[in-house]
Amino acid sequence: MLTTTATVLAGLIGLGITVIGALGLLNPRFAGGFGIPDTPVQDPTFRSWLAVKAVRDIASGLFTFILLVAGTPQLLGWFMLAASGIPIGDALIVRRSDGPKAAAYGVHGATAAVMLVISALLLLS
Repeated sequence: MLTTTATVLAGLIGLGITVIGALGLLNPRFAGGFGIPDTPVQDPTFRSWLAVKAVRDIASGLFTFILLVAGTPQLLGWFMLAASGIPIGDALIVRRSDGPKAAAYGVHGATAAVMLVISALLLLS
């Protein structure tokens, strides 16, 4: 039961980051909500960097789906553990940029916490 719940949650995380990446690729202004103040979403060069981030978000979601289909719960757990470094790093970047605590902790920190719980449930199953 816990493995199934953790697997479903991992799938939702994968879906969520894929959607975030797709939205960021289609509309770079969407990435302005990342939490870094004064993000220059109007600058064409910066928009290219946002596209790079969006493609990486989509790929991260696809990695999750591949492991859901072809991997074991333990392999998915290890992946989720390693991938939790992404929202942890994002939270640190937002805070170092004097971004809002709500974005750093409420979005990125909460995502990292959920991913760590998912990884623990999968690794202990």
